[in-house]
Amino acid sequence: MPMRSRVLVVMAVVLTAATAAGAQEKRPLAFLPYTPSLDPSAMDRSVSPCEDLYSFSCGGWMKNNPIPPDQPRWSVYGKLADENQQYLWGILEEAAAPDPSRPAPRKKIGDYFAACMDEAAVEKAGASALGPDLEAVGSLRSVDRIADFLGAQHLRSGGGMMFGFGADQDPKDSERVIAWAVAGGLGLPDRDYYVKDDAKSKETRERYEAHVARMLGLLGDSPQVAKRGAAAVMRIETALAEASLTRVEKRDPYKIYHKMSVAKLQELTPAFSWRRYLRAAGASSVRELNVTEPAFFKELDTRLRAESLADWKTYLRWHLARERAPYLSSAFVKENFDFYRGYLRGVKATQPRWKRCVGWVDRDLGEALGQVFVEKTFDPETKARTLDMVRRIETAMEARIRSLGWMGDATKAKALDKLRAVRNKIGYPDRWRDYGKLEIRRDDFLGNVRRAAEFESRRQLGKIGKPVDRDEWGMTPPTVNAYYNPSMNDINFPAGVLQPPLFDPKLDDAPNYGNTGATIGHELIHGFDDEGRQFDARGNLTDWWTEADGKEFEKRASCIADQYAQYVVVDDVKINSRLTLGEDVADLGGTILAWEAWRSAVAGKTLETRDGLTPEQRFFVGYAQWVCENDRDENLRLNAVTNPHSPGKYRINGVVANMPEFREAFACRPGQALVREDVCKIW
Repeated sequence: MPMRSRVLVVMAVVLTAATAAGAQEKRPLAFLPYTPSLDPSAMDRSVSPCEDLYSFSCGGWMKNNPIPPDQPRWSVYGKLADENQQYLWGILEEAAAPDPSRPAPRKKIGDYFAACMDEAAVEKAGASALGPDLEAVGSLRSVDRIADFLGAQHLRSGGGMMFGFGADQDPKDSERVIAWAVAGGLGLPDRDYYVKDDAKSKETRERYEAHVARMLGLLGDSPQVAKRGAAAVMRIETALAEASLTRVEKRDPYKIYHKMSVAKLQELTPAFSWRRYLRAAGASSVRELNVTEPAFFKELDTRLRAESLADWKTYLRWHLARERAPYLSSAFVKENFDFYRGYLRGVKATQPRWKRCVGWVDRDLGEALGQVFVEKTFDPETKARTLDMVRRIETAMEARIRSLGWMGDATKAKALDKLRAVRNKIGYPDRWRDYGKLEIRRDDFLGNVRRAAEFESRRQLGKIGKPVDRDEWGMTPPTVNAYYNPSMNDINFPAGVLQPPLFDPKLDDAPNYGNTGATIGHELIHGFDDEGRQFDARGNLTDWWTEADGKEFEKRASCIADQYAQYVVVDDVKINSRLTLGEDVADLGGTILAWEAWRSAVAGKTLETRDGLTPEQRFFVGYAQWVCENDRDENLRLNAVTNPHSPGKYRINGVVANMPEFREAFACRPGQALVREDVCKIW
């Protein structure tokens, strides 16, 4: 339910923003703590559920769970993710103990963790780890040689320096993997930060430019040189941002699909040698690729011809420092944190070293770590119960499609074909990834990061031109999240998200269907939201709707967009409801499916009132409690620009306001806040 959908698998692992030691003192967990999926103590019964179900269900949780200083927000999902990390910490400490009898996968995760936790060695190295790359930048003698440097850099470290390059399915031939070239090159979170003219955006650009200058200073530039360099970076990035699509535009899969030959791309960007780039990137055999934003690459070519070699060198040095800052000495970590986490998200303290190291092991060796996690936490009964819930929700979806009055028979037939073709991947992969060729050294943390990035780059590039592996996962097993991939037409639920309080085998079906059931329904509906509906049963980008049915869908989706556009995120910032539309559609449709599946599951059973709540009320409180959260204002502002999800409050209240079942469960009356006269209906 939180994150989802198709994400281009870029050539190497994206290097995350930095955080450092501090925060709260914790210890590894020997077992995962238990919290029920419906927690009466999390409620605030002084609030009327018909006025604000979210506060009624989550008011106590919000009061008792202040945001930890190292977090931009705190939520039920975030708390479970934190507990999973503490548990993984224990696994990794055990794996890191010198023991010649350790199996190879456990030795790798243990040695990676041990090297990462050697903070003294990292501090001693300072910026020297950047030396070879900085020397490579310094040795560039002309702009046209940037292609060679960038290809090698993308292969070794990934990231989005200038642009992204990777492998993914061909949207119109989902059985094939092709190369993708993706717009990128920005240091701020979104292109809007460069182009908006309001006071806050101007302040952010000033803060960003000062941050770039300080980072260049850490690389050895004098204050004057660093200031000029930061201005050059801002100028280049602003030009690239102005040529980039908005996030709303990128939700249209046709706007980011421009398959062309390498020769055609070379005509578009004559100042950049794709032959040399691909050779350096280890992708010489690529002959065609999807260029997501041709206008961006055309502007990149213009900048290559217009900007001096010195300014491009500064740009490259800055992005090297930005991408590697999390792995360098404390001066880099702090400067990176102060801007990206402190200023942009309002975070008060840096994360402890153990948490960062656990995250990096999960990122770089996630299936080796995940295999141990699954062995210890995920039993066959949980998987079986989840699959039963999935089947009931799919049955509910089939019934909904058949009964739709606004959809014609031809489109219904195609929708049912797509529904029957959905693959359900629960818990963990059927086949674990082999990391045998990845070298991990116990005394070389940054080297491990680089080798892992290159290992993943080569793994991804090796897929190009080959059939799609539909068994592959895009998340690791311990992840507290789930997603739907329209090109695969599958839903994916890692073991990490199927733990209490999100899925609770000890409790009755009502809160479990309200919580995990609504999440399953949410991911399933993504195959039929405004973006996912444009892909067919095999994941091909094609229009399988009649013209009349397509227009009727858009009309009904606009009802939801108009509703959510009225909700205030923070201050005077409202939800960008065309950005959040897919998630809002999935929230509503998924909750309806979960309700109907629950009613089917308990048909003929005697249901009891518990904790002062009827079974129907327990469904809705269970639904609301998955998203209990506290959020910093700064983080809310950033998410309003970048996050396709609405804030938690509206993911609950916005949904139930459209459900007569909720109104009946709590005996709500006309005129109360969550009683809408004209409800939105799609699925």
